[in-house]
Amino acid sequence: MKKQMKRFRVRTVSAMVAMMFAANAWAVDPFTVRDIRVEGLQRVEPGTIFASLPFRIGDQYSDDKGSAAIRALFALGLFKDVRLETNGDVLVVIVEERPTVADVEFAGSREFDKDALKKALREIGLTEGRPYDQSLADRAEQELKRQYINKSLYGAEVVTTVTPIERNRVNLTFTVTEGEPARIKEIRIVGNSAFSDSTLRNLFDLDTGGFLSWYTKSDRYSRAKLNADLEVLRSYYLARGYLEFRIDSTQVAISPNKQDIAITVNVTEGERYVVSSVRLEGNYLGKEEEFKSLVKIVPGEPYNADRVAETTKAFNDYFGNFGFAFANVEARPEIDRVNNRVAFVLAADPSRRAYVRRINVAGNNRTRDEVIRREFRQFESSWYDADKIKLSRDRIDRLGYFKDVNVETSDVPGAPDQVDLNVSVTEKPTGSLQLGAGFSSAEKLALSFSIKQENAFGTGNYLGVDVNTSKYNRTIAFSSVNPYFTPDGISRSTDLYYRTSRPYEDQGGNYQIATAGASLRFGVPFSEFDTVYFGASAERTQIKPGTNIPAAYLAYAERFGYTSTAFPLAIGWSRDSRDSAVAPTSGRFQRISGEAGVFGDARYLRTNYQFQQYIPINKQFTFAFNTEFGYGKGLGSRPYPVFKNFYGGGLGSVRGFDQGTLGPRDVTGSSIGGPKKLTLNAEVITPFPGAGNDRSLRMFGFFDAGNVYGEDEKFSFSDMRASVGVGVSWISPLGPLRIAVAHPVRKFPGDRIQKLQFQIGTSF
Repeated sequence: MKKQMKRFRVRTVSAMVAMMFAANAWAVDPFTVRDIRVEGLQRVEPGTIFASLPFRIGDQYSDDKGSAAIRALFALGLFKDVRLETNGDVLVVIVEERPTVADVEFAGSREFDKDALKKALREIGLTEGRPYDQSLADRAEQELKRQYINKSLYGAEVVTTVTPIERNRVNLTFTVTEGEPARIKEIRIVGNSAFSDSTLRNLFDLDTGGFLSWYTKSDRYSRAKLNADLEVLRSYYLARGYLEFRIDSTQVAISPNKQDIAITVNVTEGERYVVSSVRLEGNYLGKEEEFKSLVKIVPGEPYNADRVAETTKAFNDYFGNFGFAFANVEARPEIDRVNNRVAFVLAADPSRRAYVRRINVAGNNRTRDEVIRREFRQFESSWYDADKIKLSRDRIDRLGYFKDVNVETSDVPGAPDQVDLNVSVTEKPTGSLQLGAGFSSAEKLALSFSIKQENAFGTGNYLGVDVNTSKYNRTIAFSSVNPYFTPDGISRSTDLYYRTSRPYEDQGGNYQIATAGASLRFGVPFSEFDTVYFGASAERTQIKPGTNIPAAYLAYAERFGYTSTAFPLAIGWSRDSRDSAVAPTSGRFQRISGEAGVFGDARYLRTNYQFQQYIPINKQFTFAFNTEFGYGKGLGSRPYPVFKNFYGGGLGSVRGFDQGTLGPRDVTGSSIGGPKKLTLNAEVITPFPGAGNDRSLRMFGFFDAGNVYGEDEKFSFSDMRASVGVGVSWISPLGPLRIAVAHPVRKFPGDRIQKLQFQIGTSF
């Protein structure tokens, strides 16, 4: 064949297919390649081309190899056009590179952070410096629209603009018109007769909106939220005897203007069934009686799916206590549709016993591994123990460093008697800024704040600074806690503080009670919930005389001196079984502490006991009770030091009364506190109206009672002050915020009232 130029060109996949069908028309006789030249390269290295070609110099060239070469070069994703030309026995590869992305910008996007959007595009390969691909741009545009739909912005429009610039580059701009979010206007439940529409709709987190919808966004449709609500609806029926309840269909309709959404849920309730009997079948390790005591299903009562689930879980957990991590417990219903009764057969197969091979920890980007692992009571290379695993999970959660803690079990390939425990945690900020404020006629505005880091540098140690800028009580304190001072879990706490105070009184004064001190305490864990504390302190208290000094302070100073030193010894005990330290709904907290000044100028005994109980009334309501009792007494024929008095009233005590003003007064009318204190608080907590079941925003009603008593006074309920009120609590980024409006229902002449109070960082 006479040497001549033959060329073929492929621009798209369809052109490649056409080329294959027209092979005879473009056919080139096979020849030996003497040289290969590449033209059109700007950024791509020639080696990339040569490495992709299915032939080398000296190889035989054919049409099939040419087609394979074109496919390989297009597959690189670097070129928008590829041509092969033959000039005698020289093969010329001519390419046209794709433009690279110079910049990616977003215009009009308010719902999403631009950096987060750029990161998402980077993950799919659409970012600065990468070759531009129209298919990736289309994919990114569709993904943006999908994300806006998930935010109920159904009318959102996304337009992609590609702007060519010098050096074969392009700028990408995604212009977004978000529009207004579509809102739920109607939720209908069809087919229900046992329960009213309003009762069932109140189960949903989704609703048709209220005055707090701007915060909760509960009127914005989300498929995930709807699915969760449907599961709640299903559970509601199954827990009330409706064994065969089902959700037939769910329709979500959107208005033509894409602003209104209507949700229709079609259900079939079925008949209500009563449990007739419960029996056990299978292998129960010879411990049938122990397992029977775990059965929550009660014959004669309506079928309750929650109790069935509780029973099977309790059985599995009990099997797990003996190492049977793969136990299978099945609750089989035997339905009598004639009499609307159901019998349950609990069939158990313990399967095989298992060891824990390895414990893997993930998600702790900041917290050190050892901080988590030292809380584990299940050890590697030991029998699987469900109780110890649950206890370990709870101990990690109670650290307060994580939003979420999950422990999952995974099989070990090739080892049927071993499992791995995978611990995943989601960290949360452990630094906090706590604020408090109160208004009164005496102090006007009293402020306090503290800066705390509960997990300093990921070590699990606590560091804190407390400052109180009150006009009459000022404090600066530095604290640190090492919860694992020893490997056995003995903690060490150190404090350094300086306090100045004077009782509340309207006429003012420039006297001061100044206390400087340091303390060292150790905590010894005696069980998983109990800790005993002991330690010692060194204090120096100075009574600085001035105008309007209370007579009680002046009398003490004239008798024992204006400066007192004390070296009190402290001992205490605490037990904490609450389900959460921030927003508890169940559990109990107890703490008792004692302090004895047996050396130095001040000789005294000071004790304090606190008790808290949280009782869940139902899913939405929680009853909380708190009481605090304090008692002090002088030792060695000395009176109890007045600067160690308890104070009551205000924040954390009896709301509705001015801070620290309850109890004895001296001849000048100044509040001086006392060596005896009793405080009672009761609250009913519920989600804030319009906030759905959101536990981070709640309201509460409360009743407070209490008083402070002098050394020669007896505890008397007839002297106690009391108040009622309502408040709001919000778990804010700064900590738990509580705002309360209190009304004293029992007060006495001379009491100072403080109706509005708020505080960040404490309970009660």
